[in-house]
Amino acid sequence: MTFELTGPAGRLETRLTLPAGPVRGVAVIAHPHPVYGGTMHSRVVFEAARGFAAAGFAALRFNFRGVGLSQGAFDQGVGEAADFAAALEAADAAYAPASIVAAGYSFGAWVAMRVGARDPRVAALVAIAPPVGEFDFSEIVGSPRPKFLIAADRDELTPLKTMQRFYGLLTEPRELVVVDGADHLFDGRGGEVRDAIAGLFGDFGDRL
Repeated sequence: MTFELTGPAGRLETRLTLPAGPVRGVAVIAHPHPVYGGTMHSRVVFEAARGFAAAGFAALRFNFRGVGLSQGAFDQGVGEAADFAAALEAADAAYAPASIVAAGYSFGAWVAMRVGARDPRVAALVAIAPPVGEFDFSEIVGSPRPKFLIAADRDELTPLKTMQRFYGLLTEPRELVVVDGADHLFDGRGGEVRDAIAGLFGDFGDRL
């Protein structure tokens, strides 16, 4: 279903996936890099939404400015961060006092983790294949919020050893899930991303 969302550059196209039962929390999910074809319809983003819904969370995904039916134009991550902040605001308005999770895939992980780490309403951060060698994730390292990373062991953009070094820098609480045999696109492995999120938040959601 759609969800009314307006960002600083105008209307943002959305999809909202709801759990079968009561809403225990809400996850806002950011998509991969728009310049390289990333949208909220990316398979991994879709499966992430399904995973959150399976864990009892409303899952809000949206297209950044200039993507699909969203108004505006690509803004090098600056405007996209503002879009994500607007999505967090809307999610909080719709579901408060439910806990909010900031999540993203690839470029979207960089946006979501930075914005989520700054927002006191955000209870946890989720990064799927975060491109830690391409963007600056340093402000995430000391965040006191729970940090969940889902990595592909054959990620050609961020090798697993690079991901493990980054993970080692993170303060607790933290958790790393590695999907064996997966590349950066998780080609054919989207269901494993879904299952990882459902597993991580099935129990953890009760503690948020």
